[in-house]
Amino acid sequence: MISEKMVKALNEQVNAELYSAYIYYAMQAYFHSVNLDGFANWMNVQTKEEMTHAAKIFDFLNERNARIELAAIEKPQKDWKNALDVFEAAYKHEQYVTGRINSLVELAKAEKDYATESFLKWFIDEQVEEEASALKIVEMLKMAKDSTGALLMLDRQLGKRKFGEEND
Repeated sequence: MISEKMVKALNEQVNAELYSAYIYYAMQAYFHSVNLDGFANWMNVQTKEEMTHAAKIFDFLNERNARIELAAIEKPQKDWKNALDVFEAAYKHEQYVTGRINSLVELAKAEKDYATESFLKWFIDEQVEEEASALKIVEMLKMAKDSTGALLMLDRQLGKRKFGEEND
């Protein structure tokens, strides 16, 4: 049986994952507004991943016969200085999500909820990939500095990302 405390925390995580998708949609819109369609594509794939994360938790709660309660999603930021600013924000956000997942694991352990603890392992592994992916782009943008050519090459590369492929 899943505790009410765990149900509440997982419902809050569904909201956090939907908010993550919303942030990435806002970032996608920003990139479209500055004609960086490859960067926008990367954010579109990221949005889909976050929606998938929310759905996984939603489905898990349903399987545990827990009450799912959806909450309002906070309005995301809409403007950034440049691509580096966007990806630094994305990386910082992924670190925040990692902290939330770690807290869920701690709660599952405290509640002796082994099923939820096992379920959350996938999210722990996923967050390692999420942080690494965002940080890699941050580092490439730092190397590119003010080089328009490098920015456009990276834009082309990010435009190749597809939802559901390894190393998204």
